[in-house]
Amino acid sequence: MASLDLCSCKANNVVRNQILHFSTISDRPSRQFTLSPTMPDFAKFCKFPLRTSRRTHIASHHNNVMGSVNPIVESAAEVASPPLRVSIVGFGNFGQFIAKAIKRQGHAVLATSRSDYSDYCNQHGIEFYRSIDEMCEQQPDVVMVCTSILSTENVLRGIPLHKLRPDTIFADVLSVKQFPRNLFMEVLPPEFGIVCTHPMFGPESGKNGWTGLPFVYDKVRIDGQDQAVKCSQFLSVFENEGCRMVEMSCEEHDRHAAGSQFITHTIGRILSHLDLESTPINTKGYETLLQLTENTVSDSFDLYYGLFMYNVNATEQIENLDRAFETVKQKLFGRLHDILRKQIVERVPMQGIPSTSMRESKSKATTGPYFLPSSDKMKDLSSFAMPPPPTPLPSKTTHNHEASINFNKETHHHSLR
Repeated sequence: MASLDLCSCKANNVVRNQILHFSTISDRPSRQFTLSPTMPDFAKFCKFPLRTSRRTHIASHHNNVMGSVNPIVESAAEVASPPLRVSIVGFGNFGQFIAKAIKRQGHAVLATSRSDYSDYCNQHGIEFYRSIDEMCEQQPDVVMVCTSILSTENVLRGIPLHKLRPDTIFADVLSVKQFPRNLFMEVLPPEFGIVCTHPMFGPESGKNGWTGLPFVYDKVRIDGQDQAVKCSQFLSVFENEGCRMVEMSCEEHDRHAAGSQFITHTIGRILSHLDLESTPINTKGYETLLQLTENTVSDSFDLYYGLFMYNVNATEQIENLDRAFETVKQKLFGRLHDILRKQIVERVPMQGIPSTSMRESKSKATTGPYFLPSSDKMKDLSSFAMPPPPTPLPSKTTHNHEASINFNKETHHHSLR
């Protein structure tokens, strides 16, 4: 991995902060309303079941926001509420994926998109509108923005908000949270509700059901009883589908997402440039890497770029990843010292070149390097373990004879003097 230009990363942070910074509109004080201490028991007249978990959820929310409220009154109001009309802006693969669950939970779905999905919607009982103005005239209870991160701002600013009811709730499903929260707070009127959500799964990972899959949400601005009931109905869609509901602030979500989702996509993108292929001896770990690469590359690069550009924690993770890789390389190559490298080389010398110990001690009986026998001498597996025959030493008689000749030559030379 090439070292990153940290100055470039800091410049990206400056640009990112300019994009992410929106002047937020202060929340309006909570509307005051009076509830009757007694209400008729709607449960026995209504087809909607009374869920203890949802009753507790609503009661807890209102106790925190508006003071103590009779939970029985709220439960009756929720049970008596009609099904939601949820509008999905951006009806691509993910929008269709979410719409199926909303329909399963008994709510009505309206959709609009740049492409024409009228045939699909007719087959699945969904109202499709080619014009976002026409869809807003239907005054849905919830507007879900399911566009890409890069196009969210343009889409939101193009919605005719004056055609919607003042208690409309806006929700998003983007993979970053601080950016849409700040954008919603800036663009939407103060009476509109805001719920930032992130299903931590998609059409592929959630194709066999949503049981146990995390669904992160932050009720940024929910004002009044009507919005509280509708918000609870909307969140119950995912709860009833089996999701693990995680209420978390947008800031905390982005910190966690940078260290998990963004890192996962980054590793997958890096591996994709290695052109990894399946082998006949794949390990489980290698198959996991192949699957990771396939999953991340199947998403558009715009999604990956959005995870980087619209999350203030992404640059820090890129820098951490680069430092971590450099640390691993230093540990790996730092152990290859010259002495160790020399020892490794001399243990397997090149054929025909004697080792250093052989050159320095010619008088010692040493054996040459051991190489595999030639193919004509290989008979069975034991041939690999047989060392070569020792090098014969010069005979003692020959050595003494040569010494005697040299002694006689020296004596004759002195006598001539």
